[in-house]
Amino acid sequence: MRKASGILKFLKRNAAGYMFLAPWLVGFLVLTLYPMAYSLWLGFTNYNFTKPDATQFIGFGNYLKMFGPLFGLSEFTASTGEVMRVDPYYLKSLSVTFTYVFVSVPLKLTFALAVAMLMNQKLRGVGFYRAVYYIPTLLGGSVAIAVLWRKLFEKDGLVNLFLGMLGFTNLPGWITNPKYALWTLVLLTVWQFGSSMIIFLAGLKQIPQEYYEAAAVDGANKVRQFFSITIPLLSPVILFNLVMQMIGAFQAFTQAYIIGGGRGGVLNSTLFYTLHLYIQGWAYRELGYASAMAWVLLLVIGVLTAIVLRTSNLWVSYGTGE
Repeated sequence: MRKASGILKFLKRNAAGYMFLAPWLVGFLVLTLYPMAYSLWLGFTNYNFTKPDATQFIGFGNYLKMFGPLFGLSEFTASTGEVMRVDPYYLKSLSVTFTYVFVSVPLKLTFALAVAMLMNQKLRGVGFYRAVYYIPTLLGGSVAIAVLWRKLFEKDGLVNLFLGMLGFTNLPGWITNPKYALWTLVLLTVWQFGSSMIIFLAGLKQIPQEYYEAAAVDGANKVRQFFSITIPLLSPVILFNLVMQMIGAFQAFTQAYIIGGGRGGVLNSTLFYTLHLYIQGWAYRELGYASAMAWVLLLVIGVLTAIVLRTSNLWVSYGTGE
């Protein structure tokens, strides 16, 4: 009784706080935690929203459907006795996505840092240029920009028209050529460097100018100052940008869906993981399989983020002398 009375007193004393927390807590439970738990369960079923009554628990069948080709399987028998075919495009979507992430993220951060350093100079009208360079980030994720990008890189698009004026001939359709299609999406991503640039710029503003002045007195040139002062002191900001951009790149969808024609482009050259998940879940109505794919994506992002954070002590300096 004494313990129950203590709990009641605690609740009364903190009632106002819980009332303010209630909207967020209800939203978290209903809109986040429950959907996550439900999708985890769906990942172990053959759920098809057109035939919900036929849903069966198939264990790790959906995961074997993903990774079956690694074991030389073309089909297998699930625990329910149903013969399931493996997904022939799953590993392709993984390959395309990893290529996109590991190429676009470093390029985007490098370009963002270069522009941030330029914008950190005492230039006339620098505020205007900062705003202009940030605009692509605001517009880049929209369907309209994806459509425009597709038009620019088509066979008779503006890019080929410009290159033709420079004397280049036999130019390909960059979007429809499987050799170049993915790189047009990488270019679009790099173009959306504004958010990373702003964060880098904020980090650069925090570096005391006295460090550069002292280094200049000691005879260090600009390159040496960059690698000995700027990069070490900016490394926490680089870590933040790296993690956030990597997570965002794994979830890229709109540009692949619009520019690739909604099916992954020619020879699945732009078949991003999220696009393949969308196709499986909504075009083929295999929501159980799509849920399993979503959890694998979560696991991949979590593992890579953990690796980056775990290894950050080797290259990130927080100014503590460690």
